[in-house]
Amino acid sequence: MLTLIGLSIIAIIVALLLTEKVSPVIAMVLVPLIGVVVAGFDLEQIKTFYTDGTRSVIQIVIMFIFAILFFGTMSDVGLFKPLINALIKLTRGNIVAVSVGTVFVSVVAQLDGAGATTFLLVVPALIPLYRKLHMNPYLLFLLLAASAGVINMLPWGGPTGRVATVLKMDVNELYQPLFTVQVIAIVLITILAIFLGLREKKRIVKELGALPTIETSLIVAENEQNDELARPHLFWVNVGLFVLTMAVLFSGVLPSGYVFMIATALTLIINYRSPKEQMARINAHAGGAIMMASIILAAGTFLGILKGSGMLDAIANDIVKVLPQAMLPYLHIIIGILGIPLELVLSTDAYYFGLFPVVEQITSQAGVPPTAAGYAMLIGSIVGTFVTPLSPALWMGLGLAQLSMGKHIRYSFFWIWGISLLTLAASIMIGVIPL
Repeated sequence: MLTLIGLSIIAIIVALLLTEKVSPVIAMVLVPLIGVVVAGFDLEQIKTFYTDGTRSVIQIVIMFIFAILFFGTMSDVGLFKPLINALIKLTRGNIVAVSVGTVFVSVVAQLDGAGATTFLLVVPALIPLYRKLHMNPYLLFLLLAASAGVINMLPWGGPTGRVATVLKMDVNELYQPLFTVQVIAIVLITILAIFLGLREKKRIVKELGALPTIETSLIVAENEQNDELARPHLFWVNVGLFVLTMAVLFSGVLPSGYVFMIATALTLIINYRSPKEQMARINAHAGGAIMMASIILAAGTFLGILKGSGMLDAIANDIVKVLPQAMLPYLHIIIGILGIPLELVLSTDAYYFGLFPVVEQITSQAGVPPTAAGYAMLIGSIVGTFVTPLSPALWMGLGLAQLSMGKHIRYSFFWIWGISLLTLAASIMIGVIPL
């Protein structure tokens, strides 16, 4: 019963997000509420689910609000304009070069293993470039999501650590064969970037009659900035503040929300001296900040209900029970193949701490090495880390770019699933996952 209700809640929410029939907040608040009431939980239990769910995301909400205010204000003062122009000059306005460059920029940005930081670094820098060159912004998110997902396989990225925890083995030892897998996946994503870049180039020529020239793009980049808001005389001061903010964020000496809170305050007082100007900048970006805060809080209640009610555990356990006995020795491969769709259904913890132990136990009895099961499930799902509405970092990135979760999933899902399947097949061929 819990599995059926849980899957129904998730399916309805995903469908609503994909079709954009209602706002994400409405979908993630009302649908789980109806489901948990139908499941027979009382108001006191629902109150606990809500409390636990919102408590788990409150720090993320604080970070999102002030991160959006910080990056929005930095954009106002003109911090990113020279970077955009430099990228245009470097790529010579070449659509394919921008696509490929997105992959490598995303790879470097994700090396710290923090998805939120990756989106904070990459999206504000690249989304204006995509728009100036008339490129589809969802292509940026496809390439960013796939690249960051693959790099998230690093020992400190999270998923590999979860698998190592379940297997009770050293995470660095578990990771060693995965380096080759990462290289293969990045090559595949780069090939995809070239293909989609060429396709994008044809689309732009068809729509505009010609590709935007470097000169035109640079003129647009220089003239788009509101002179009243720009602070060119404070450019290097703002660069220093930006670098310092990122350094403190990476160091982890302060909570990320507090870092952005301080950085936002400093940015405002340095660039806009009067309280009226400061409040005007806050009001200008408050809409995006509040929207993202409301979505994440709604997602927190959604996950709180699924987790607290036991629906996630029930889904993880019952998925493997419905499979035929003959498929059990290959269960890890099957789950790996379905890894990307499962990203839409299960949270990261539910996948690795709920489903994986069950799969590992069943396949071990069939003679499958525990590490093989771990690699199959890890490789099968990792590319889709940022193509799911259960990813707070993705919500933040889309919020920064003012894009839709549903459109991102529709644009990216099958490309990312294809990359995942090819990477999984390559891992089997090179022996990382023995059959």
